[in-house]
Amino acid sequence: MTTLQKKFGGASASIAAGTFVFGLLLALTILGGYVTATDPSVAVAQLVEHQPLLTLWNIVITILFGIAMVPLAIALRDRTAGTRGAGLGRIAAAFGLMWATVIIAAGMIIGVGITTIATLTETDAAAAETLWLAVDTIGNGLGGGNEVIGAVWVILVSLSAWMGRALPRWISVIGLVAGLAGLATMVPGLSDAGSVFGLAMIVWFSLVGIMLWYFRPAHERLTSAAAPVAASV
Repeated sequence: MTTLQKKFGGASASIAAGTFVFGLLLALTILGGYVTATDPSVAVAQLVEHQPLLTLWNIVITILFGIAMVPLAIALRDRTAGTRGAGLGRIAAAFGLMWATVIIAAGMIIGVGITTIATLTETDAAAAETLWLAVDTIGNGLGGGNEVIGAVWVILVSLSAWMGRALPRWISVIGLVAGLAGLATMVPGLSDAGSVFGLAMIVWFSLVGIMLWYFRPAHERLTSAAAPVAASV
């Protein structure tokens, strides 16, 4: 098992899980008013009140998460290399890197938007509300309003790991459940499936981090066990 898989992959999976937990906790507590606001005037007022915390929240759940996704996507691709799931693993890695790119882009747009909106409220409240609508729509479209890219990634990774015995199959099942919930966010009226996606991904990222850090893939363990037997024949 390579250093990338063990150290960088395991740590990145744990960081990804942590960003989801951090984001969810703040969304359910201090930032709940902002997250649930649909009236631009209410949302802008909440933004101004919580600007420093909102900025930190955005950095963690988008920029930090996106950065962590890069070594994780590569580590999971490497873990399936040489197995029956290798081809699917390479496709999954492409979606993982795509997800990282989109999430980071969303974070950059939202970060600039927060600062601009807060400044604009001092001179033109109506313009600030209009800008909030634009930033919120673009940011949600790229990084949270639907979970299509992340869902496709975790489904492909889970199938690849299942085929290649790179992860325990029960962990792959959790990944498949998360992915299906993520795909459901595309359906009008099923946006609440995003909560299922987020909670399932916290569990999945945490377990994948443990597996990458502490355990070799099953196919490697089986090969190592068979080698002494073959040598003695």
